[in-house]
Amino acid sequence: MTGGLRMLSVLLAVGVSLLPVVAQQPFRVMEYNVENLFDCRHDSLKHDEEFLPSGVRGWNRFRFQEKVDKIAKVVLAASDGQVPDLVALCEMENDYCLRSLTRFSPLRDAAYRYVMTDSPDERGIDVALLYQPATFRLLHSRAVRVPLERLGHRPTRDILHVTGRVVSGDTLDVFVCHFPSRSGGRRQSEPYRLMAASCLRQAIDSVRVLRQRLHLIVTGDFNDCPADRSIREVLSASRPLSGNVLSGNLYNLMDGKPGGTYRYKGEWNILDQMIVNGRLLRKDSSIRTDYGKARILTFSFLLEEDERYGGDTPFRMYKGMRYQGGYSDHLPVLLELEMEEE
Repeated sequence: MTGGLRMLSVLLAVGVSLLPVVAQQPFRVMEYNVENLFDCRHDSLKHDEEFLPSGVRGWNRFRFQEKVDKIAKVVLAASDGQVPDLVALCEMENDYCLRSLTRFSPLRDAAYRYVMTDSPDERGIDVALLYQPATFRLLHSRAVRVPLERLGHRPTRDILHVTGRVVSGDTLDVFVCHFPSRSGGRRQSEPYRLMAASCLRQAIDSVRVLRQRLHLIVTGDFNDCPADRSIREVLSASRPLSGNVLSGNLYNLMDGKPGGTYRYKGEWNILDQMIVNGRLLRKDSSIRTDYGKARILTFSFLLEEDERYGGDTPFRMYKGMRYQGGYSDHLPVLLELEMEEE
C-alpha cells in the first residue's frame, strides 16, 4: 500500500471527514434603520436643532440613553445565542452615538467595533457598520459620495463600503446605504434615488474588476421597494429564481417577502433590502445563503396597534411630536450565511 493510500485509510478509520468543515454557527448580517439617533449637543454645521434639549421634541440625555439601550435590545434579540456578526445601521448622527451604543449599553459585552461615514447630509445623519473582529477582520472601508447637488438637491448620506476577511478565508464586501427620502412625493423624489443607485452600481462594478471571486452583500434603507426602478432597473436586482442564478448578477432576497419594514397610511412597504451577488447563492460556494435565509424581524415589542388603520405598525420613538419611548419607524432585517472554515 502506498503512503498516500495508507494515510487515507487511517483517516477513514478514525472517522475524519475529508469534506470541508462548515462553521457550526451561521454568519449573521443585520440591518436596522434606528430612526433619528441624535446626541444632545448642537453641531453648528448641521441642522440638528430638532433633537436638542431646547428643541421642539424635548430631546435629552435620558431619552438618548433609553434609545441607545433599546437599539441594543433589538440587536441582542436577534442573536439567537450569538450576536450578529455584522450590523448595518442607518440614521446615526455621529461617533458619539456609536460609542455610546457599543461601550455604554447592554451591547458592551458583545465587543463590537465599527466604521461609519461622515456625510454632507444637512441633518448630520450617517450610516455605520458594527462588526465582530473574531469573524470579520476589517481590511478596508471607504465612503462613496452621492453628488445630489448636481440635480439641485440638498446633500445626502454617503454609501459605506466595507471589506473584511471572514472565517472561510474569503474576502467579503459589504455596502451600507441610506438612499434619499421620499419627501415631496415618491415620484418627485425618485431621480435622487436613481442617482444614488447609479453611484452604488458604479462602486460595485469597480469592486467586481478587482475581485476574481466576489462575495457581495448590499443592505440598508433604500426608501424604495423591490419593484421600484432604483433597485429593479439600475441595480438589476430581483428575486432569485431556482435554477436561474448567475454569479455576476445581483439578487434581492427581500423581493416578494410578506409584510414590510415600514408602514405608511396602513400599507406595509419593504424599504430595507438584503441584496447579494449570485456567487453567494451557489451551493458550491465557500460562503452561501438562499432566499429563505433572509427575513424581517417582527419581535412583538417592536410593534404597536395602528389605531387609525388597524393592524400592527412599528412602535416609534415619537408619535407626531409626542414622545412615547418606542424603538423605530422601521423593522430590522436579518440574513444568515453558511461558511466553510479555512
